[in-house]
Amino acid sequence: MKVVCTNRKAYHEYHIEEKFETGIVLTGTEVKSLREGRANLKESYAKLKDGEVFVLNAHISPYSCGNIYNHEPKRTRKLLMHKREIMKLVGKIKERGYTLIPLSLYFDNRNRAKLELALAKGKTLYDKREGIRRKDERRLMEREEKIR
Repeated sequence: MKVVCTNRKAYHEYHIEEKFETGIVLTGTEVKSLREGRANLKESYAKLKDGEVFVLNAHISPYSCGNIYNHEPKRTRKLLMHKREIMKLVGKIKERGYTLIPLSLYFDNRNRAKLELALAKGKTLYDKREGIRRKDERRLMEREEKIR
């Protein structure tokens, strides 16, 4: 599995409830650009529309050796999921105010581009501060153990 890019900020800003592996519909130049590692998932999100899932604001840079048929960097891309998974997402998003956040973009062992999608709930400022405090405490404990 070759990871192209990750959305590290998502773990800081959201409580991750559930993860899904989805396929993604790409053009040829987008795949070549991903193989070069030129993608960014910052500020991207997924949306349900007419029983299908789309990812918006995912930036895949134009292919360096591309010609006039190169792709748009921030175009809307369709995600491939089973119908029952989509119906499960529809229920949770409408009822409880969840959102869909892309976590990582990678190539699996069969060289297919996959997107890891998370069902997430936004954190409050207090939750973010508490997470930072826990990390600091854990670092201090590890330092003290090394000294001993």
